[in-house]
Amino acid sequence: MIGKIISNPVNSFDGYANQNETKKKIIRNCFEKGDMAFLSGDILVMDEEGYLYFVDRSGDTFRWRGENVSTGEVENIVSTSLGHVSCVVYGVEVPNNEGRAGMAAIETDPKSVDLSELYQNMNKRLPSYAIPLFLRLSKQMEETGTYKLKKVTYQKEGFNPEEIPDLLFFLDSKLKTYVPLTKELYSDIVTGKLRL
Repeated sequence: MIGKIISNPVNSFDGYANQNETKKKIIRNCFEKGDMAFLSGDILVMDEEGYLYFVDRSGDTFRWRGENVSTGEVENIVSTSLGHVSCVVYGVEVPNNEGRAGMAAIETDPKSVDLSELYQNMNKRLPSYAIPLFLRLSKQMEETGTYKLKKVTYQKEGFNPEEIPDLLFFLDSKLKTYVPLTKELYSDIVTGKLRL
C-alpha cells in the first residue's frame, strides 16, 4: 500500500520518531514528478466492491529452494506446536546457497522443548522448504517499544554459535530432529561441506 503525502496542516506526515526509519519509507516521484509517498510495506487486495483486505507484509516472506515462504504461516505453526509461545521466523543467508534458509527464534525454556516432536508437528503441516533449518531458543526475546519482537535484529545476527548467546539448533533431516549447532557444524554449513 502506497499513500501519497500531501503537505498541508490537515494531512501532515510526521513519520516515525527515528528519522532514518522515516526516510526508508518515503519514495519520491511515485505518481508524478516531485511528489512523495509513504510505502507502508503492507500487501492489500481489493474485492469487486472496492473493499480492501490485508493479505501480508512485503517483508514477511523469503525465498528458499525457489519457493516463497510466508513467515506468518510458519510462526503460527511453530507457536501452536509449543503451546502458543512467542516466536519470529525469518530467512538467513547461507554462503553458497540461493535464497535464505528458514530460522525461528522462539521464546521458551529450552528444557521444555521436545525437538523431535516439534519437527514432526511442522513436517505434518508445512512443505519441506518452509520448515526452519535453524532454531534459536531463548528464555526472553527483545521487543520494540510497541511490544513487537525484533525480527530484523534476529535476522541480522544470523546463526553463528560463537556470536549468539542463545541455544542454536540445526535440522538433521536424516535423524528427523534438531541437533545442537556446534562450531564445527556451523563451519561445515558455511563452507559448503554440508549441503543444505
